[in-house]
Amino acid sequence: MADFLSTAYPWTKSLHIISVVAWMAGLFYLPRLFVYHAERATEPGILHDTFVVMERRLLRAIMNPAMIATWVFGLALVATPGIVDWGSVWPWVKAASVIAMTWFHMWCAGRRKELAAGTSQHSGRTFRMMNEVPTLLLIVIVCAVVVKF
Repeated sequence: MADFLSTAYPWTKSLHIISVVAWMAGLFYLPRLFVYHAERATEPGILHDTFVVMERRLLRAIMNPAMIATWVFGLALVATPGIVDWGSVWPWVKAASVIAMTWFHMWCAGRRKELAAGTSQHSGRTFRMMNEVPTLLLIVIVCAVVVKF
């Protein structure tokens, strides 16, 4: 198995990066949709229904598969011999940040359900502030992996 992972390393790394890019695109866009949904589609109607469809499709068709692929390929990279030095700080920082990113993904999934049901108590301002969370986590993850502190 270790030989296979070592041989497949460039492909695994490529697929991991592609998955991360797709996941991040969704994590940047979904809270922005929430801002507009919370501010402009507060009552049932065509606009509300349009946001519900957009948010559901983004989460289920792009974000969920991308998150799963990110985890699968990331764990394959972790299992590849010689790639991760668990004696360093950076893999622990990355792992904690990826767990935080996954929590944020789940938080967004919960807010999507509330907005769809018309029960959301969050303002556009809250969603604007939360929209910065994936950016901060991305900065931490990229710096941890590239700088390897």
